[in-house]
Amino acid sequence: MTNPFGNRFVTMAFMAAVCVAGCKDNGTFDTADDVKLEFKLQPDPPKVGGATATIKLTAKDAKPVSGAMIKLEGNMNHAGMTPVFADAKEVEPGKYEAGLEFTMGGDWFVLIDAKLTDGRKLSRKIDVPAVKR
Repeated sequence: MTNPFGNRFVTMAFMAAVCVAGCKDNGTFDTADDVKLEFKLQPDPPKVGGATATIKLTAKDAKPVSGAMIKLEGNMNHAGMTPVFADAKEVEPGKYEAGLEFTMGGDWFVLIDAKLTDGRKLSRKIDVPAVKR
């Protein structure tokens, strides 16, 4: 008896597994896993209201990674809350800043999506627990 799905089923399953293994939580491919990302918030600890996110990008050779286009998306850990968005601006070589508005106390996370000048993409998820009221 022959398999009615043939090899197409096996091929599709393999392709799905490769995508899941290569995708981050936010569904984008991270092709810059060799770039180090440091993330800080002010005030620390964060509280409801405005905060400044600082992101530092460095290459393997410890040189700053300049010229990146960085977008941030802040979300609460529970469903039903409107996310907050910000674009980071480079304030010195490899150092970027963005304003974020925490609209409610609780546990948040920040999705960072960056496009580097060489076309590679960097995606990271940073947990921000216990934003104070």
